[in-house]
Amino acid sequence: MTTVDEAGSAVPLPDGWHLTLEEGRTPILHLPGPGPLPGQEVRALVDRHGAVLVRGLGLASPGDLAAAAEELGVTGMVEREGFTSRQAYPDGVYSASEWADEDQLCMHHELSYAAVVPSIALFGCLVAPERGGTTTVADGERVLDLLPDALVARFERDGWELTRTYYEFGLTWAEAFGTDDRARVEEYCSSHSLDCTWTEDGGLRTRQRRPALLRHPVTGRRVWFNQAAFLHESALDPLIREYLESLYGPEGLPFRTAYGNGDPISTDVVDAINAAYQNACWREPWQAGDLLVLDNLRMAHGRDPYEGAREVLALFGAPIRVTPAAATP
Repeated sequence: MTTVDEAGSAVPLPDGWHLTLEEGRTPILHLPGPGPLPGQEVRALVDRHGAVLVRGLGLASPGDLAAAAEELGVTGMVEREGFTSRQAYPDGVYSASEWADEDQLCMHHELSYAAVVPSIALFGCLVAPERGGTTTVADGERVLDLLPDALVARFERDGWELTRTYYEFGLTWAEAFGTDDRARVEEYCSSHSLDCTWTEDGGLRTRQRRPALLRHPVTGRRVWFNQAAFLHESALDPLIREYLESLYGPEGLPFRTAYGNGDPISTDVVDAINAAYQNACWREPWQAGDLLVLDNLRMAHGRDPYEGAREVLALFGAPIRVTPAAATP
């Protein structure tokens, strides 16, 4: 079978497959029924569109997601530097981020603050919620086009900086780095371009500078790739932020972002970034058994609030190393 994409190009598909391409919706690849996943064809569609929701595969367990990853040629990564708790399963499969049902999970590229980042993200839906809970996606190329030129130029020149403080709020440093051995944490930080400092109360503070834009290794085009807005201190609940600042001061917040030269990022800039993500957003409600395959370098993802039970699994793989951003004087 052959379908036609939005550029008018013919895309060959196996018999019984059908690709739905509609504005505002994540591309949907309909399969005739459960069975082996032809990984090469799916990867080709992801290279073309950035994201594909595979429907009809019938995922029903963490092992099914691991098997789909293997068919796609993706080996799951062990998560380090995480922000929320996840349940770990064999073969690099994790539960989705623990995030309040009623809250919006804003757009982000998985681990875009890290030195080694997954280029492919897989999400498998075992239980679809009664209402909402869509895993939203947005094209980093489109976001770049929607942002003001001056804002893009500033981030392209300076990059961005993330400061994290690990203590009893959120994940501890031992949970985030997978060890309670300080020497191993320091070794990890050294090899992953993180400055780290131990605090007097036994906590840990890290600082890392990263590029805010990437040149995509496959397409060669620039993409917006950072979490400068998602991890900005303004994302914290105002009451929680005020309480934490009263205890630890502004430097003690669990996360803060800045331009790569240390200058603060204004909330106007954060609002502009989030608005661009929303204008570039695609949505497709989950159905049980669905598989979402994302080019993590190109596509950001988030999650809508939801009602009812929801069980979505994640696997991140095909890692690449990102060159640290140099701070400008």
